[in-house]
Amino acid sequence: QIQRALRSLSIPLERLHIMKGHMMQDMCKGLSRQTHAQAKVRMLPTYICSTPNGTENGNFLVVELCQSQIRTVLVTLYGDGNMSPQMVYKIFDLPEGIMHGEGEALFDFIAQCLSQFLAETFSNDTSKSEERLPLGFVFPFTCRQTQLDKAELLSWSKGFSCSGVVGKDVVQLLQSAINKQELCHVDVVAVMNDTVGTMMTCSTEGRPCEVAMVADKGSNCCFMAEAYLVETTDETSGRMCVNTEWGCFGDDGTLNDIFTPYDECVDVESSNPGEKRFEKMVGTLYLGEIVRHALIALTAEKAVFTETNIAALKEKGVFTMQHVLEIVRNEDGTTEVRRILEVLGLEPSERDCGRVQQICRAVVGRAASLHATGLAAILSYMCQTRDMETLMVNVGMEGELYKNYPRFEEILMSVSRLLSPECLATLLPSRDGSGRGAAMVTAVALRLAAQRREVNEVLAPLRLSRADLEKVQALMREEMERGLGKETNTTASVRMLPTYVSHTPDGTERGDFLALDLGGTNFRVLVVRVTEEGISMASEIYIIPAAIMQGTGEALFDHIIDCIIDFQMKQNLVTDTLPLGFTFSFPCQQVGLDKALLLTWTKGFSASGCVGQDVVQLLREAARRKQHLGIEVVALVNDTVGTMMACGYDDPKCEIGLIVGTGTNACYMEEMRNVGTVEGDQGRMCINMEWGAFGDNGCLDHLFTHFDKVVDESTINPGKQRFEKLISGMYLGEIVRQILMVMTEKQLLFQGKLSPKLQTRNIFQTKFLSTIELNGLALRQIRAVLNELDLDADFEDSMLLREVCQTVSLRAAQLCAAGLAAVVEKMRENRGLDQLSVTVGVDGTLYKLHPCFSDNLQKTLKDLAPNCNVSFLLSEDGSGKGAALVAAVANRDAN
Repeated sequence: QIQRALRSLSIPLERLHIMKGHMMQDMCKGLSRQTHAQAKVRMLPTYICSTPNGTENGNFLVVELCQSQIRTVLVTLYGDGNMSPQMVYKIFDLPEGIMHGEGEALFDFIAQCLSQFLAETFSNDTSKSEERLPLGFVFPFTCRQTQLDKAELLSWSKGFSCSGVVGKDVVQLLQSAINKQELCHVDVVAVMNDTVGTMMTCSTEGRPCEVAMVADKGSNCCFMAEAYLVETTDETSGRMCVNTEWGCFGDDGTLNDIFTPYDECVDVESSNPGEKRFEKMVGTLYLGEIVRHALIALTAEKAVFTETNIAALKEKGVFTMQHVLEIVRNEDGTTEVRRILEVLGLEPSERDCGRVQQICRAVVGRAASLHATGLAAILSYMCQTRDMETLMVNVGMEGELYKNYPRFEEILMSVSRLLSPECLATLLPSRDGSGRGAAMVTAVALRLAAQRREVNEVLAPLRLSRADLEKVQALMREEMERGLGKETNTTASVRMLPTYVSHTPDGTERGDFLALDLGGTNFRVLVVRVTEEGISMASEIYIIPAAIMQGTGEALFDHIIDCIIDFQMKQNLVTDTLPLGFTFSFPCQQVGLDKALLLTWTKGFSASGCVGQDVVQLLREAARRKQHLGIEVVALVNDTVGTMMACGYDDPKCEIGLIVGTGTNACYMEEMRNVGTVEGDQGRMCINMEWGAFGDNGCLDHLFTHFDKVVDESTINPGKQRFEKLISGMYLGEIVRQILMVMTEKQLLFQGKLSPKLQTRNIFQTKFLSTIELNGLALRQIRAVLNELDLDADFEDSMLLREVCQTVSLRAAQLCAAGLAAVVEKMRENRGLDQLSVTVGVDGTLYKLHPCFSDNLQKTLKDLAPNCNVSFLLSEDGSGKGAALVAAVANRDAN
């Protein structure tokens, strides 16, 4: 019988593995908005989003409601890494009956204790007695917390049952009682339970602690979870401490198979049968009772106390946790066991003493193993959700079982290692309970509030209001009108260049077309076949040697024709004369669809004899020199127009092209009657806006922040392409770097230490913004970026870096949307429509690769142009396929 009893109290490792899995499932349930109400592991948010960093300083008050006492503490922090906080305590006993009286009386008593404590502590120092004192309130009962300083009591426990408190905000009740005592300089800043207090107590002395366990009369654990997983709050960035309230784990029956008859008896006799089943197997309030019921059952089976009357054991509560601990601590012989049993009125034999000791060890050993299983579930969950291969973490420990059962730590560590081998936990004993921790929570809250004010001050100029964006939209519209006007065109910052493309594809285009895409050191030649089935393409990339880029114009265009001939031979197209669309990404003045004068070379080109010449003519002359008759250049386009045309083939409603990549530009179909720079009033023409230069006349100066000015001054074209410098990928990373340097100087980041790399121009690439803003908070990726820059960043640094990136990229998307809103509204008014339906063809790495840019752009556009229904279509190869389609449409119109 004794062996059977011991077996029922020892749980095999495989069963603990299953239990760990169940607990992780229940944790996920508790965090999910949909399933939170059904979860037994409650996973309550605490709104504590940071642990101490050692810079906290000042005086902080703590009030702790304990089992039978009120503990008041004054903690002074010196900003020295919290190595030597000064603490003054006073403990007050709770009066008889107050635990079951009116709630108001309880809170009034707490406030009176506080008043007396402050009067005694500051009796000699009147200056201090008036300074504002932030207070942290340790309230060890289950609450629904909705802010750091707002918590509704869900239920009393631990023998308390004061009326008029359940469902009320306990912070409000305490603050009202404090105000009655005329302590108007005391503000309740934070409320927390004792588990959270333990975690924060152990977070001092330079070691971050992210998990805490209390193994006491009750049992609980809390940990820092990724905030975006805590769906019951609106917090999405950073981490938040979650109070698991794991005592109710198993109330749905998942622990039934390991719940022994002794546990059943304890449960039935408790004040809440069927509830808190896990806690009843591990809490010190219940372990003595489990032993008592085991001994009663074994006596009935004649396995113990065969020679003695056990009437004494029939009384509930007679076998206490203190008895259990004294029995298990006694390693040598059974003298102490005999003494305890005799005090209880039993007359044990030697064998009885040995067996009682075995039962006590089994009960507390099981409690330690179950605590270890819960801890393993939390550690594995943290490791998985942080996307880490191994987790190293400090665990704060508190409670009677942890402190007084010598083997508790050993069992906790060995079992949790077996269940979560990927996690390395270090246990930190909590000193002075949760008092110091509550002061820490309060101090961290104030530090973060002060930091938040400073961060907002730095980022405020980059945060645009709706009115700001409406103004940009109106200014863009003004500049568009000026760019289209015959008289005003030369002074407009938005050039509004006519492209002589007057139709978009309609789906009837057929044939083979060549495209030539020249925009840098590489250029492409493509053949595009347009059939009823759709479009197919073949292409080849050719290199332009530096000597040719910087040689004569003749040599450059001869080289291009040689490459076209090579391509046509490889594709068996030598016998055909094919229409060719030419994407030429250099500034031109276009005077016809197939006629454009080069204004200036960029991107490292400087071929002589080209500026001021018609580039189509230069290409035709080279073909003549090479006696190549296989091409007919019908159109010259820029990449923005190509993007619109490529998307226009798939969607006839596509009448706008947008590029948001290294640079930015837009084009759209304008009514000919509005194009003052070209003769004729019939039909439409695509206008290449060249909107990157918007604001070069100073109309956007009010939006340019200190950071934008610094970036502009360091470019090769200061004062030019101002709009582009607020939006495009070439500049966003550098804007972020400038902000990071200012924040570091203000001690808001990286402990105020600038790495030499961060001081290097353009080292912060725009692709870093995409990595950092990816949701799901892969901190490993943020850390990897920061490591590349030799920056030692903690979690809060990573969060702040993310916020800076989000602010800069959001502004870029909003400005882009304001520009686009001016375009779609103009098109709608041109056509006299109440509602315009139009598609934008888009290309560019920033739009395509950044995780939030496109969403932010579309959301803002909808807001600024509510009468326009705008769809976005990603372009596949605007500069190649698009140029061929311009040729195809020209061919269609000619025929």
